[in-house]
Amino acid sequence: MPVGVSAANVANQVLNWLRGTPPPAVGGLYVKLHTNDPGAAGTANGSVVTTRRQATMNAASGGSMTLLSMSGSWAMTASETITHISVHDAASGGNFLFSAALNTPRSVVNGDTITMTTLVVRNTPIAA
Repeated sequence: MPVGVSAANVANQVLNWLRGTPPPAVGGLYVKLHTNDPGAAGTANGSVVTTRRQATMNAASGGSMTLLSMSGSWAMTASETITHISVHDAASGGNFLFSAALNTPRSVVNGDTITMTTLVVRNTPIAA
């Protein structure tokens, strides 16, 4: 599956919202690191580091929202290349919301730290 939104937990919820059925509130956005495409459930190819960090986003504008802050960095414990992220609605368990490929994969070794400073979520195209 290419990266993107979860069919069950996001896409179908938004479409049903257009029919008058509001989606449940999202308790937060929690980011997990991956070494390849996270797949349709957001669980494939996970990093050795399993911690999900909470992303707080700025208010949406122009069909996108940007990262305001992260709850921390990831302390890497193995050599691997981080290529993707998945975003869930809980620090553990919960629902997979969407995945994305990093603009630039990051090779890490034990002792490295990954800090996310940019995250943009877009809902495009926007009618002009």
